[in-house]
Amino acid sequence: MPANAPAADKAKRKGKPFYRRFLDWWKGGRFIALVVLLVLAVVRLYEPGPVQALRLRAFDVYQNIKPRVPPNPRPVVIVDIDEASLKEIGQWPWPRDTLAQMLDNLTKLGVLSVGFDIVFAEPDRLSVSLVADRAAQRGLSDAVLAELRALPSNDLVFANSLKQSKAVLGQSAYGEVLEGGERLPPGGPWGTRADPGLKATDYIKKHLSVVRNLQDFERAAPGLGMITVEPDPDGIVRRAPAILRVQERIFPSLIVEMFRVSTGPRTPAFTRVTTAGIQFVAIQSRPQSFEIPTTPQGDIWVYYALPGESTKDLYVSAKDVINGTIAPEKVAGKFALVGTSAVGLRDIRATPISANLPGVEVHANMIETVLQKSPLIREAGSIAAELIFAFVAGVLLIVFLPMIGAAWALGITVVLVGALFGTSWYFFSERLELIDVTYPGLSTIFLYSLLTFTTFSKTAAERRQVRGAFAQYLSPALVEQLAAEPDRLQLGGEMKEMTLLFCDLRGFTTISESFKTNPQGLTKLINKFLTPMTDIIMARQGTIDKYMGDCIMAFWNAPLDDPLHVQHAADSSLAMFDEMPKLNERLKAEAEAEGRPFHPLKVGIGLNTGEVVVGNMGSERRFDYSVLGDAVNLASRLEGQSKAYGVDVVIGELTQLQIPTYATMELDQIAVKGKKEAVRIFALLGLPAMRQDPGFAPWMEKHNAMIAAYRAQKWDEVLALISVCREMSHAVKPGGVDGFYDLYEERIAEFRENPPPPDWDGVYVATSK
Repeated sequence: MPANAPAADKAKRKGKPFYRRFLDWWKGGRFIALVVLLVLAVVRLYEPGPVQALRLRAFDVYQNIKPRVPPNPRPVVIVDIDEASLKEIGQWPWPRDTLAQMLDNLTKLGVLSVGFDIVFAEPDRLSVSLVADRAAQRGLSDAVLAELRALPSNDLVFANSLKQSKAVLGQSAYGEVLEGGERLPPGGPWGTRADPGLKATDYIKKHLSVVRNLQDFERAAPGLGMITVEPDPDGIVRRAPAILRVQERIFPSLIVEMFRVSTGPRTPAFTRVTTAGIQFVAIQSRPQSFEIPTTPQGDIWVYYALPGESTKDLYVSAKDVINGTIAPEKVAGKFALVGTSAVGLRDIRATPISANLPGVEVHANMIETVLQKSPLIREAGSIAAELIFAFVAGVLLIVFLPMIGAAWALGITVVLVGALFGTSWYFFSERLELIDVTYPGLSTIFLYSLLTFTTFSKTAAERRQVRGAFAQYLSPALVEQLAAEPDRLQLGGEMKEMTLLFCDLRGFTTISESFKTNPQGLTKLINKFLTPMTDIIMARQGTIDKYMGDCIMAFWNAPLDDPLHVQHAADSSLAMFDEMPKLNERLKAEAEAEGRPFHPLKVGIGLNTGEVVVGNMGSERRFDYSVLGDAVNLASRLEGQSKAYGVDVVIGELTQLQIPTYATMELDQIAVKGKKEAVRIFALLGLPAMRQDPGFAPWMEKHNAMIAAYRAQKWDEVLALISVCREMSHAVKPGGVDGFYDLYEERIAEFRENPPPPDWDGVYVATSK
């Protein structure tokens, strides 16, 4: 791009109305990208399933990279109804008195609380009273039956054990209405502390039914907790409820109730509610209290520990507890969960760190997450921060990518996305806060891709436009160079010094008459003339402006800069005359073969250099790349004067000054038609090799003396010098100068009869173009 292009572009922009400059700024995909950015923001706010799933998967990756490190020793123990226990004690369900024995032993061993991940919804079918009823059908005596019926039932034994323990029975909430399930269980010492006008039920998912334990168990148990754990839509359990809503009441989860019961059966607990939703669940007791942060919906983000060797420390066999053979240190001072790992009984859950984690381990991880004060946090302001980041990053790309290009913008994108990932990872690893990288990261990458694509498409379209506009007027190499700067194809122009060429056929009227019955033949003739002339111009970095019948208009130094534009124009002019004899030979042979008369083609050329306006001229819908200016008009007039002065190429003074090594000679000082101001004109005779001819300098010395004598009206001296110049020019063989000297001899003859006025300054006023 030329050095003055930015200034010219700036000037063009300043010349446009503000609204036009504003609309132009939004070109190159900016407007589309802004619309997409706003759409992405709306999508994030409404959070469709795929967006949520992608974010959650990213959080899963964090947990797998840095899982929670469990404490040692572990504060939780799982009393496992495993295969060995089933083999020794019998198939499940076990008699409730056996469970009572297990609970009594756990209480004696000093567990903090016991949570049953089991619902006891039906009476024990193995109770002695039920056995007695079935035995009566087999003929047992009434006395024996009476003794059997007098024995306490298994359920009563279990209920008595519950009263003496710190046990929490599980109960399950459902979203649909179950028969009998709409009757809610009793509530414990649970309250809500909410800002005015707020209720906890406004933020928690509503359940409609509960699968309850037997009423005797509910009355006897120190605590009742919900064991309902609902996975995310992709089936993975990442969050578990701290509290649940059934109809219009709030119930604690199993693990929250275990914490409360561990501090005392009457320990109060409450839920804190603000306009942002559920803040935390608090259990107030002495000496230990719990404040469990939750999501606005009352869930706990579970921070999982990797299953492995440490998981073995979680489990003890139920049979060892029942038999009293368990080592006390394995359960003392711990929270005990009763669950099962036996095939066919266990509840398998998919979690971020395992695809088949026993459901009871989800509760164990929840307990440890709370005790280690390591629940994952998803702050309410995270969404706003992510939206702001995505918007700021998007705006930066929208503003700068079309200006700085895809490569630099890629660097900015990498830095932005890298900073986002780094920030997100820092908040997770150091503060356990979950910051989404997927939405702002992918939206930034998507906008970069979109802007790159639209910019590329626009550039490709502009380059196609350039190639289409200039392929017929420039050489392929120049077309490709110009295609790299398609912004030059804007409506408007810039001032540049350029060299302009007009080339016209002589005697075209006579030639046309010979083809009056064959217009197609005339077209072919003109094409055969224009083709080699065009090739010569384009091979020397010239631009074809237009064809005007038998005339060619071309220019140099636009649309691409050409520091040697004057030399290239001069070379093209001389090469065109060198080509004419070869062309005429071909045309003569064709004419003889076709049996028609042959008229040799002759041309005249005008060259001029000067400041002109160059650019796309026309309308908003259709325009051509062309030039305007006084220098253009003068070039056209100089071409016309080549015939009058009997030379091949007539050039302007500025052109002659910029090719000092070429063979040139002054023709005249002339006021061309349509102009009052006189200009000096010269003939371009040959390449620098001609100027270096030993006879050229002496000839020019005499020639210039002849011109000076002419302007001094020394007619006799002029004629004497013309005779000398003729002789000297024959030695140099420039061609086409005899006609020039003939012209001056004719002028002197006329001036002898009609002398010019005394104040004549030697300017010849042309009367024809």
